Amino acid sequence: MALLSWQTGKLIDTAEHGPATRSFRFEVTGVNDFTFKPGQFITLDLPIHEKPNKRLRSYSIVSWPDGTNQFELLVVQTPGGAGTQFLFHDLQPGGEIKFRGAQGVFTIPEDLNGSIFLICTGTGVAPFRSMIQYIYKQGLQPENLHLIYGCRTRDELLYFEEFNQMASEIPGFHYHPVLSRENWDGLQGRVHAVYESLCAGKPESRFYLCGWKHMVDEARQRIRDLGFPDKSVHLELYG
Repeated sequence: MALLSWQTGKLIDTAEHGPATRSFRFEVTGVNDFTFKPGQFITLDLPIHEKPNKRLRSYSIVSWPDGTNQFELLVVQTPGGAGTQFLFHDLQPGGEIKFRGAQGVFTIPEDLNGSIFLICTGTGVAPFRSMIQYIYKQGLQPENLHLIYGCRTRDELLYFEEFNQMASEIPGFHYHPVLSRENWDGLQGRVHAVYESLCAGKPESRFYLCGWKHMVDEARQRIRDLGFPDKSVHLELYG
């Protein structure tokens, strides 16, 4: 595979999404249409170190292909992290960065038949928001698509109203937010019990996992223990 060339992105604006989480919208200079598949990621070259390999940070694209030259990233600020320090405090609207991509094979399934489980925590929701918005905008109709999104508290649930709206308008799409450290009127605990109950009796299920490493590792083992083959599991890790 040929190495993707570097391009330039200009920061258009930012938006706050819960505690220490922000979206960054970039415009790609020199092109009219930035093409990517929902679920893919890009790699930023940030001016934070003299060694090239110390400057690279990769983030899933949280927006969806809309025929423009723009894309949006979702980033949680890491205490002491040089990359997020630059993005949150040094990069201002109008500022430019170098980036490579989009790339990656963690993308929207070509067919939406059967039961598909999108399981995530934290900013791991980013590629799934891209996929679901694309499904919504294109008028696609998944047969049985579940988004299971785990966070600690209600204010950490990103795009809550947006996902609820799409669940009411997309036939076959179901939204399951889960909180582990706060009482509320929705699901409580961890994501594992939710998908384990939903996938029971559905031998053709497919699983897409994105988020904190310990969640992804545990989910892989639990899905294996349920009798599903490894080929039914697709991964994207955060931290």
